[in-house]
Amino acid sequence: MKTIEGRTWASREDLIAHSGRSRDTLSKLWRDRRTNGHPEARAIDGVMHWDVQVWDEWFAGHCERPRDLSGVDRSGDPDEPLPPAGQARVLGVDPARITQYGKKPPPEWPAPVRTEQLTTRTREYRTRAQLWAWVDNPVSGFGTKGGRPTGPGVKTGEAKAATRLRLATEALAAMPDRKAGEVAAVLVERHGQSVDTWKRVITQARKQTQQ
Repeated sequence: MKTIEGRTWASREDLIAHSGRSRDTLSKLWRDRRTNGHPEARAIDGVMHWDVQVWDEWFAGHCERPRDLSGVDRSGDPDEPLPPAGQARVLGVDPARITQYGKKPPPEWPAPVRTEQLTTRTREYRTRAQLWAWVDNPVSGFGTKGGRPTGPGVKTGEAKAATRLRLATEALAAMPDRKAGEVAAVLVERHGQSVDTWKRVITQARKQTQQ
């Protein structure tokens, strides 16, 4: 980990050790940041880092989201391997959801206990015990509404906009001779989002500075 201006920053490797979660889980949480509110990254020495305090607050809120697991079927043999349709019945979801999980698995989605090669696809089998353990794991996000966590680590849209405006203002002050596109590229590298997003924020920051 690195300490910069009194803040501790962690790389992906650091977060794996810090949180005890797997690389795959952390990668998927970052992949789904647009819907789960995952904190933005900052590039340090060319490597993505996250503010540990901000990340911890977000992750606690992510795990504490209200969840509705009333549709999960807890009956049956825990060790019975189930095809996708059976998995869907256990979870109380449409079978298409299981197909979607195969293409874009959510965090901690269990590996199949066995597979069956069909003509056009591979059929994966999972046990009830695997599915129950997965839905009970708050990192899975199963049973949450809206896909966004609640809690002190999650910023509202207004707060996020204010943060981006502050970052753009600071970047303009540090790079007064750079063009908007160049400053935006630096901000993308440090904090994510798109160049177009940061260009709009930079324009707003310049207007406020000139007022």
